[in-house]
Amino acid sequence: MKLSQNNRRLFKLAIGLIITASIISAPAILPVFRLNLLGRYLSLAIVALGVDLIWGFAGLLSLGQGIFFTLGGYCAAMYLQLNSSAELPNGIPEFFGLYGVQKLPFFWEPFKSSFFTLIAIWLIPALVAGLLGFLVFRNRIKGVYFSILTQAALLVFFNFFNGQQKLINGTNGLKTDVTELFGQMVGSDSMQRYFFWITALLVVLAWIFARWIVRDRFGNVLIAIRDDEPRLRFTGYNPTFFKTIVFSIAGGLAGISGALYTVQSGIVSPQFMTVPFSIEMVIWVAVGGRGTLLGAILGAVVINYTKSLVSEALPASWMFIQGGLFILVVTALPEGVLGWFQNDGPKNLLSRLGIARPISTYPSLEIDGKEEVKP
Repeated sequence: MKLSQNNRRLFKLAIGLIITASIISAPAILPVFRLNLLGRYLSLAIVALGVDLIWGFAGLLSLGQGIFFTLGGYCAAMYLQLNSSAELPNGIPEFFGLYGVQKLPFFWEPFKSSFFTLIAIWLIPALVAGLLGFLVFRNRIKGVYFSILTQAALLVFFNFFNGQQKLINGTNGLKTDVTELFGQMVGSDSMQRYFFWITALLVVLAWIFARWIVRDRFGNVLIAIRDDEPRLRFTGYNPTFFKTIVFSIAGGLAGISGALYTVQSGIVSPQFMTVPFSIEMVIWVAVGGRGTLLGAILGAVVINYTKSLVSEALPASWMFIQGGLFILVVTALPEGVLGWFQNDGPKNLLSRLGIARPISTYPSLEIDGKEEVKP
């Protein structure tokens, strides 16, 4: 017997209140260094929400979300670099001088505008994701082949960005902590506190947006794609359209996440496009609870904060812990930690240990308005 609908709502409300209280109290409790880490991990929760939309609801396991994450980061970094280079003799970022570049590349020019940058942070990743998704989905590529293809695309983007020294500083990336915004250094304590609050607000808005998407007919179609795509196609729906749209949305969320992470970490580089990082995004969602949305947020924040604490004490042990955690989830908690709690996981565990009365697995019957268990 699983939690009733009302209990599920109360459980999610309690989790939401705990998250909200933690975010509000964090600036008063944590030092700036820890607050900055929490802000980074909250920004990663936004890309995790996108992964949960495409994987948890649509069944599309993408291993290339690092592409869109990094694109959003570069958009933010290019604006900050130009904003801080206005007073230089040639008006271009300093790293161009290392490669003998005297004129700003044409694709940098639009990023002088703050309005364009705010749009580009999510629109460019969304358009790239939409184009890639359309080319893949129109050929009905899915399952493990889709995962392999997205990982291959990730490697293509990584190698391309890594070799563009004269255009985007290549493997060195673009620094943002020494740039200026509104007359203050982006890496200063006061600016990092502002970025923390902006990130926290955008996490909440992203969660509300994702929840709105999956609650109506669109969400039902995504679940139908995940569970039985041929049957959905037989009823007259075109899965290609819906999969392209949700993949674009996930790309846009990843771009916002990358921009927020960049301004709080101080740098963006092609290293964000490495395969392990995109795989970690999947692990956050799997551990937190696939298809729960809140689980994606909790997974991203808790796992990354734990990684930071463990790495400080035992630097070489985190990879083993992360691997063991993923194996545990795959074998024992396929619905993730949050899904496990929602489905009366603690009671079932206690019953197996003989501590609590076993929960009946028989189907229930409703007689005269009362629920009875079929013997």
